[in-house]
Amino acid sequence: MIVTFRLNGEQVNARVAGPASLLDVLRDELGMYGPKEACSQGECGSCSIVLDGEVVCSCLVLAADAEGSEVTTVEGVSQGGLNAIQEAMLREGAVQCGFCTPGIVVAASKLFETHPRPTRIEIKEALAGNICRCTGYGAIIRALESVAGGEA
Repeated sequence: MIVTFRLNGEQVNARVAGPASLLDVLRDELGMYGPKEACSQGECGSCSIVLDGEVVCSCLVLAADAEGSEVTTVEGVSQGGLNAIQEAMLREGAVQCGFCTPGIVVAASKLFETHPRPTRIEIKEALAGNICRCTGYGAIIRALESVAGGEA
């Protein structure tokens, strides 16, 4: 089956076999390697994307259900180079292994799109679906607070 949707602003046609997840199609068919497969259960946030305006775990979405949708991956969030969130994360040392980083950048970008000056609590709530096993979150939160404060 062929599924048609907008990916990072461009219309795409993806070949979907059976019950493939959107994550599998993004990575294997469309070359979007930002979303990562870690838990395959929607628990870690490494595969986070924006689907029709909502942050979701792409491992839990059937690719066929993306028909006619708008999908944004970390590649779409950062078109044209690093965005302010990514720059702040680098500056604050908020990136270690980097496996969770794309999902965090996607979730944070959506947060800043809707709340340009989020509070620490709003930042933590926006990242609640993203597990980072390396940084302990301190540097990530500092980086996002610097963006919220206009320092980035």
